[in-house]
Amino acid sequence: MIVLGADMHKRSHTLAAVAAGTGELLGDETIAVGERGFAAALDWARGLGDDRVWALEDCRHVSGAFERFLLVHGERVVRVATRLMAGERRAGRDRGKSDRIDAIAVARAALREGVERLPVAELAGVELDIRLLVDHRERLVRMRPALYNDLLWHLHDLWPEQRFPKCALLSKKWSATVGRRLARAEQTARMRIARDELRHVRELSQTVDALEAQIAELVAQAAPQLLAETGVGPLTAGKLIGEIAGAQRFTSDAKLARAGGIAPIPVSSGNTNRHRLDRGGNRQINTAIHRVAITRARCHRRVSRILQSAAAAWWLSTAFGPAARTAAIQLPDRVTSGWPTA
Repeated sequence: MIVLGADMHKRSHTLAAVAAGTGELLGDETIAVGERGFAAALDWARGLGDDRVWALEDCRHVSGAFERFLLVHGERVVRVATRLMAGERRAGRDRGKSDRIDAIAVARAALREGVERLPVAELAGVELDIRLLVDHRERLVRMRPALYNDLLWHLHDLWPEQRFPKCALLSKKWSATVGRRLARAEQTARMRIARDELRHVRELSQTVDALEAQIAELVAQAAPQLLAETGVGPLTAGKLIGEIAGAQRFTSDAKLARAGGIAPIPVSSGNTNRHRLDRGGNRQINTAIHRVAITRARCHRRVSRILQSAAAAWWLSTAFGPAARTAAIQLPDRVTSGWPTA
């Protein structure tokens, strides 16, 4: 078998063919990004042998087009995380341009890890749509506070006696009232800027709400059973679906847990059997599961009862921080009354 490693760049991709049995370099090629370059790369690979697998550096903002081209043409493609190539780069670095060295490092890292153990690339489905919408919504939500805070300072300068409830200008009632007051006042430069920022805040809020509705609709179609889980709303479900991109990619629950950074790893501590968490997982998946764990610790009676044990509280604190442990052991009396304590 031949492993074709690829070092991905915006304008060019460098390929290196390595024999699976010996790790010997069989050849290398640099192609331009585009249909003609992709076709040339495929012709070159076919000339090396029929039993081949492509190992692409997992930089999907630059590798996506090449990955889709290979999949459409029936090629087998796996993704190699960039962190897996550090050792190979150090061992193989020499003077001069490093793209060829990096491509070889990708191929040999795939061989070291085991091609069958790496994530298999697939043509994107509804998971990609959900991920794009979730990411776009998060970007807009991050943009909104800067405009909102600047608008509040302008309003404070115009009407220092006015007090606004928290997030008031995101509501239709308050934004309409402030908009009418700004329109009636003398149109100074500050007044015009405030009106413009208020309009942008309204538009961002409307777009954010519309995106949330689209995400909820797609999630309901893709994984309705996920929405039935306690602590999982449309946005958290969308984050999980978009980041995991098909649980069938993982051959076991343990591999999925490790990808999310929540798999316990045994560590040596004398005669005590202790564990630590894998810190190398996807932090976005870990964040989504953190939200679910916190919500369940507060609201779900069965989970709350389990988490009252000292061992579970320790694990939750290690996995998700002190807030999760606090939520588990400091529950309202109306929830915990009559339950056994740890």
